[in-house]
Amino acid sequence: MESTLEQHLDDTMKNPAVVGVLCTDQQGHNLGRGSLSDEHGGVVSVLAKQAAALIKDPTDSPTVCLESESGNILVRSHGNITVAVHKIAS
Repeated sequence: MESTLEQHLDDTMKNPAVVGVLCTDQQGHNLGRGSLSDEHGGVVSVLAKQAAALIKDPTDSPTVCLESESGNILVRSHGNITVAVHKIAS
């Protein structure tokens, strides 16, 4: 399963607008590429959890968007996995 996830990360990095991608799970396992490395897993996980705490519907999964002049980082949880994608500004 990990090799399938690694292939998805590699495929995502082929998009010219994407400069980083990271997946993390609840056990602290991280797989990162580009500008989002394994060391960012804790921050990404906490951002997703804190955003979910703001939503009243427990079945809803919010997307966090961190915007800067150089690009955006999108963070969203899907079940037990949290995904972050770093895209450059167009």
